[in-house]
Amino acid sequence: MLERGSFITDGGLETTLIFHGSFELPCFAAFILLDSEEGRMALESYYRTYAEIGREQGVGAILDTPTWRASADWGSKLGYSSADLDRVQHVAVELVRGVCEDFGDGGPGFLVSGAIGPRGDGYNPEELLSPEVAVEYHEPQIASLAAAGADLVTVLTMTHAGEAAGVVRAAQRVGIPVVVSFTVETDGRLPSGQALGEAIAEVDAATDRAAAYFMVNCAHPTHFEGVLRDSAGEQWLERLVGVRANASAMSHAELDEAEELDDGDPADLAAGYAVLASLLPNLRVVGGCCGTDHRHVAAVGREVLTAR
Repeated sequence: MLERGSFITDGGLETTLIFHGSFELPCFAAFILLDSEEGRMALESYYRTYAEIGREQGVGAILDTPTWRASADWGSKLGYSSADLDRVQHVAVELVRGVCEDFGDGGPGFLVSGAIGPRGDGYNPEELLSPEVAVEYHEPQIASLAAAGADLVTVLTMTHAGEAAGVVRAAQRVGIPVVVSFTVETDGRLPSGQALGEAIAEVDAATDRAAAYFMVNCAHPTHFEGVLRDSAGEQWLERLVGVRANASAMSHAELDEAEELDDGDPADLAAGYAVLASLLPNLRVVGGCCGTDHRHVAAVGREVLTAR
């Protein structure tokens, strides 16, 4: 399923909904839109846009469910019980599956990825979870996504290796493929301060390389290009298969304070991806994160995937 072909992902779901769709998303939680007809229609339209890009460019699409915040702690803050969250995972997978089935004839495939987020703040981890604690926290959401029929799960914006290893172990227990995506600061290091390569190696060592692959998300290409260049020839680079970059080169702290969307320039972002592609031998999953929309992902797909 993931061993062949190239894939786009979707872009910055939450920033698209907030700044282009004028939706209010408390706690940056897009899953709440699943509880209204207007919200579901907006989500379906969003996913169909990216599926169309994949079909036009002759590549696959890995579409993440809007469930990045649909875990116990965040759900509780929004008034969702464990039963409510289980229902949400099923509705989310069903919605994205419907889009994939409409567009998925032939080609590398259109896959439903159950999106998982960190237990805490994706920019500033106040607590570094052990793998054991992370397993217990994330397994219920992973199990719900798997039962709903997701093809894989992707944990996005991971800030430290311990929680990432726990997510992988939880997915192993459930029996579903898992992708780990770390975020980095402007110096190319995780918010925990750990080097990106060290974090990937730590998770692989703790899980017997059980993750399907690794990604970087919620950072601009310029934030970690130097790290990749300085690590040329190192084995961990082969495990870094995907990138979902921000449109903006601002730091996480600056983005937290921003009141207006910085959507950068799609062509410039695509050029940045081209540099990353020259440094990553296995880069074949590309998409976007904060500030990006279909314009950015289409430009990146043309520059990186169809050019190959």
